[in-house]
Amino acid sequence: MLDMERDVQMMLGMNIRCYRQRIGLSQEALADKAGIHRNYLGGVERGKRNICLLNIAKIATALGVEPCQLLMHDRANCKYIIE
Repeated sequence: MLDMERDVQMMLGMNIRCYRQRIGLSQEALADKAGIHRNYLGGVERGKRNICLLNIAKIATALGVEPCQLLMHDRANCKYIIE
C-alpha cells in the first residue's frame, strides 16, 4: 500500500473516531445507525479498510457531519482522540 493511501485511510479513521466519541457513541451504536457492520467500522477507524464513498456518506450522516469533514486534516476539531 502506498504511504499516501495509508495516510488517507488513517486520517479518515481518526476523524470518524473523534466525531463518534464527541457525541458519545460506541462503535456498535454508530455502525447500527449507519447501517454497516461493527467489525467493518472498527477496521475503518483503525485505517485497515479501503472504504467506499457510499459508506463514508452513511457514516457522516450518522455522525451528523458532512462527508468532507471526515476527509479533512483538522486537529483543532478533534483534540482528544483516544487510541
